[in-house]
Amino acid sequence: MTDAPVSAPVIEFVSPIMGLPHHTAFHLHPLDDEGNLWSLREAGGTQTRLVVVAPGRFFPGYAPEIDDDTAAALDLRDASEAAVLNVVNIGDDPATATVNLLAPIVINHRTLKAAQAVLVGTDLPLRAPLLAR
Repeated sequence: MTDAPVSAPVIEFVSPIMGLPHHTAFHLHPLDDEGNLWSLREAGGTQTRLVVVAPGRFFPGYAPEIDDDTAAALDLRDASEAAVLNVVNIGDDPATATVNLLAPIVINHRTLKAAQAVLVGTDLPLRAPLLAR
């Protein structure tokens, strides 16, 4: 499957993603037809890319609650405006890929503003297995 054209809308992070302090503008490209896997590519032309996953299929019941400051920074008027994605660490072997459930990426559909929200006070894992073993 090919990526969407470069003219895909730009998602602007209100603060940088952890580990990528100089990148705040990204394009979101689907990697499958079902809308489960996505590529978040830095919009400035660098090769910076994250693989992200829509958590619903892999982690039923995952419903992170973001703090009021993050919701305000994203100008979320209600929960239906928010899309949640989680960063995948593929590593050397896709069969052992893990997903960061502790710090989801939240995107406002209406404004295309995004943030990585750290879920303080939860016991969600930083490295949850993507595939059942």
